[in-house]
Amino acid sequence: MTYGKIRGPDGRPPKMWTRRSILRGMGLALLAGGAGGCATNPVTGRRQLMLMSADDEVRVDRAQSPHQFSADYGAIRDPDLNAYIAEVGLSLARHTHRPQMPYSFRGVHASHVNAYAFPGGSIAVTRGLLLAMDTEAQLAGLLGHELGHVSARHTAERMTQAALAGLVVAGVALAAARKDERYGEWALGLGGIGAGLLLARYSRDDERQADDLGLHYAVNAGYPPSGMIGLMNILRRLAGRQPSAIEQMFASHPMSEERYRTAVERSRGPEFATAAVLPDRRERYLDATARLRAQAPAVEAIQQGDRVLAKGDFSAAAERYRAALAAVPDDYEATLKLAKCGIAAGQFAAAHRLAQAAHQAYPEEPQSLHVGGFASLRQGRFDAALAEFGEYERRLPGNPNTVFLIGLAQEGLGRRADAADSYRRFLAAGGGGDFGNHARSRLTEWGVAFP
Repeated sequence: MTYGKIRGPDGRPPKMWTRRSILRGMGLALLAGGAGGCATNPVTGRRQLMLMSADDEVRVDRAQSPHQFSADYGAIRDPDLNAYIAEVGLSLARHTHRPQMPYSFRGVHASHVNAYAFPGGSIAVTRGLLLAMDTEAQLAGLLGHELGHVSARHTAERMTQAALAGLVVAGVALAAARKDERYGEWALGLGGIGAGLLLARYSRDDERQADDLGLHYAVNAGYPPSGMIGLMNILRRLAGRQPSAIEQMFASHPMSEERYRTAVERSRGPEFATAAVLPDRRERYLDATARLRAQAPAVEAIQQGDRVLAKGDFSAAAERYRAALAAVPDDYEATLKLAKCGIAAGQFAAAHRLAQAAHQAYPEEPQSLHVGGFASLRQGRFDAALAEFGEYERRLPGNPNTVFLIGLAQEGLGRRADAADSYRRFLAAGGGGDFGNHARSRLTEWGVAFP
């Protein structure tokens, strides 16, 4: 599903980025810049080739993680819950192999089941996964696992391997690129350069190591090993009953029965014997997530909508998103997903109204501006689209797709020089695919040199 068939003034549609059209240049830039080199792995103590330095990890984290958080509908609007998640996460971070990293933790509004860590220590867990857990020990196991990926520098290692193997392809990353292609089209134009690679699929060896590290971190922070076992059991159960609900998590975190069995066997080892009696802090978790749990009917309805959407039934998906809004009238995710269904159905004015409603409900979060910009663009309201994309770019800079869409709106307004400048910026940032083809064809037609 795209945000409708967006077309330039000549009627030609710039199409969606695909898996094959993302992520050229980040690894090659690291090679060309000479970043990193041989480094000692903080977990294993072994020397290994690493093209990202610790400063690089923090830099790209800070540049890209905000795009991912926005693609996941922003931080949960419950400061107490986010403070609680951060408290648990920071209590574990002190026991990691890289306690000096600038860690941050938050819940995000997305209803699917997922959690992820950027290489500089920015960690998020979706409300779908928060609702699936019921003890603080399980949350500690989850955050410990993500901290394990940061400690072992798994992302930096994967990017180094990709760059050396020449596997980094094309230019602009979407957060949705790691999802099913049909779902990925939902987030047309969202995400930032490199976000997909930064959250790339981990190997099973990486997962085993992160599991083991997470177990140690959680136990050292005062949690029983049963928390990790409980987490694994939840994921195993969801994988059997609702595979589509956690496919995004498994895309980057391969799950297996073997991982569950290993966690059980590991937790029963002698080094964890005395930790078995530690409290799982169930009541504290339930108290902290009480307001979130009141949203459970809306989250379940959104999950149902996502499942039917994956089958291409936009009408049924819209019905489920409306059900979510009946349960929680100002739910930001449900409102924006209903707006996107409206765009797909050609109901652009209604979709724009929904985007505006989402903006009013959560004015600090910019995705509503992007969705509203698409709706305006499809109505031929190029001046409104330019204002909305421009405000999105001001709040969340660094996404070349937005620069291209600004150029498309400028072209629609007949502002050729401005459009040419935007298209040049887009191409200079590594933009490619059909967006890139459109930009190059216009610059060629206008006699403008381009990268």
